[in-house]
Amino acid sequence: MNLTPKQLEVVNLIRECRSIHGYSPTMQELADQLGVSKVTVFERVQALIHKGALTREANRARSLSIADSFESSSDVQAGLAMRFPLVGRIAAGMPIERCQDNDTLDLTDMFGPQIGQRGETFALQVDGESMRDEGIMDGDYVLVKKTSVARNGDRVVALLADGETTLKTFFKESDGRIRLQPANPAFKPIIVEECQVQGVITGVLRSY
Repeated sequence: MNLTPKQLEVVNLIRECRSIHGYSPTMQELADQLGVSKVTVFERVQALIHKGALTREANRARSLSIADSFESSSDVQAGLAMRFPLVGRIAAGMPIERCQDNDTLDLTDMFGPQIGQRGETFALQVDGESMRDEGIMDGDYVLVKKTSVARNGDRVVALLADGETTLKTFFKESDGRIRLQPANPAFKPIIVEECQVQGVITGVLRSY
């Protein structure tokens, strides 16, 4: 089932409304949320019904629903594959306490449904400027592949002995200690005897 981004937007709004309120939006409500005319919404809905993504009961208000066959289709699975658990904020400055939020970062909202595969990946929002010179800015999102192993030069999420986490570049020194190197001369390296690598940065996302 090949849907356009605008058609997927309609489906997502209907799914969200049904999840939150227990009923589907009206055509006018969809038009208001999308910032288009009611006629345009009607045309998109009709196309979705024709493609088998939506169903609707005649002469009944709020009767739009998502077809069961569509919910298990590749379009939906591709979208779900790009929804990562957003587990907190990561310090790119001084370390901060580890946190975990029950939230997600949905890349389909930012980049569309065909960006890649999820795998063992989670997202963190950057808080601080210590990785600035590597292009990781305050407020950016980083995608982190879960792993406990890092090589020299990897940008990692490191859990320190005091329970704090930080985002830095990993180096194993000749004396066995670990240097967590910032990418901003205003910050000093963190030198530790040991730390727990929780993941390696695989991507940086910035929403303008």
